[in-house]
Amino acid sequence: MNSEKIAIIGGGNMGLALAKGILKTTWADPAHIMIAEPLTDKLAQAKGIAKGINGTDSNLEAATFGTVVVLSVKPQIMALVLDEIKPAMRDTKLVISVAAGVATAFIEKRLKGKVPVIRAMPNIAAIVRAAATAICPGKFATQTDLATARHVFEAVGLVVDVEEVLMDAVTGLSGTGPMYVFQILEGLSDAGVKVGLSRDVANTLAVQTLIGSSKLIQQTKEHPAKLKDLVTSPGGTAISALHSLERNGLKALLIDAVEIATQRSSELGTQKKA
Repeated sequence: MNSEKIAIIGGGNMGLALAKGILKTTWADPAHIMIAEPLTDKLAQAKGIAKGINGTDSNLEAATFGTVVVLSVKPQIMALVLDEIKPAMRDTKLVISVAAGVATAFIEKRLKGKVPVIRAMPNIAAIVRAAATAICPGKFATQTDLATARHVFEAVGLVVDVEEVLMDAVTGLSGTGPMYVFQILEGLSDAGVKVGLSRDVANTLAVQTLIGSSKLIQQTKEHPAKLKDLVTSPGGTAISALHSLERNGLKALLIDAVEIATQRSSELGTQKKA
């Protein structure tokens, strides 16, 4: 990766998170990274990430610069961005898209030739290098291209390989997932305040409980249902709380939310401007 030049088109939260994560690796060189962003204030923010990093308001300039071109733009403007950078595209470059719902075939067709494309879906936890990212290859991408994409996203968290047909499901589950967690944590914090805790204490306990519980599942590799049974002793507080959660349909609500987000991701893929 030391020889690769990475162009990130789009200086929003995800684009900046990727740049910051990459810069914290041992192989990163600020001079080998360029961020393209049309908004002046965001471009200034991007240039301020690290001394020597490159910034531009031209997507074409960034695409010309990069051997790896990361498309961190809204799906609705993807077609326009692809048309803009097409003159710089070569089969020797690697394109990585993090746009929800946009298929690799759409990008390949728009760019023409045999440009290798990888589709990726990270989440906003990339900001703290704890993202969950799924990647899949397009028609012309090789195992080497996949390895390059994996290397990029491992800079900001965990990476898994999936088939492209499952990428909308990934978007619904882990891509949108931090929002579900934020909602749950806000609810737990409010509950703590309702039963008498201060906001700071309630927040601290709720966050650490989530971190600790997740770590327990991650390290033991046990099914959540089995670990749930460890907590729900006969006649205790946990089983009483569980009864309330089941009565109010918490799991059904989460399943519905993931399903709706998955459907929306698929819809976004059909709303790209021609």
